[in-house]
Amino acid sequence: MPVNALPEDSRLRLTYKIGEEMDGTPILRTRTYNRLKPEASDSIVYQFAIIIADLQKFSLYGVSRVNEVKLEEV
Repeated sequence: MPVNALPEDSRLRLTYKIGEEMDGTPILRTRTYNRLKPEASDSIVYQFAIIIADLQKFSLYGVSRVNEVKLEEV
């Protein structure tokens, strides 16, 4: 059965390293920025993430983009 995937929503998830445990394991915190335009390119979203991270107190540990799609039967 053929299915169409229609973009609905996109989120940017930034993970920051805020410290370390006694054994050296990183302590991480995540911030999510909602309502990105689904049509925004990954490179633009990544550049935006770097700009936001430069304004933060803690160092950036990871960048993720979460895309949500609606599936419809054709």
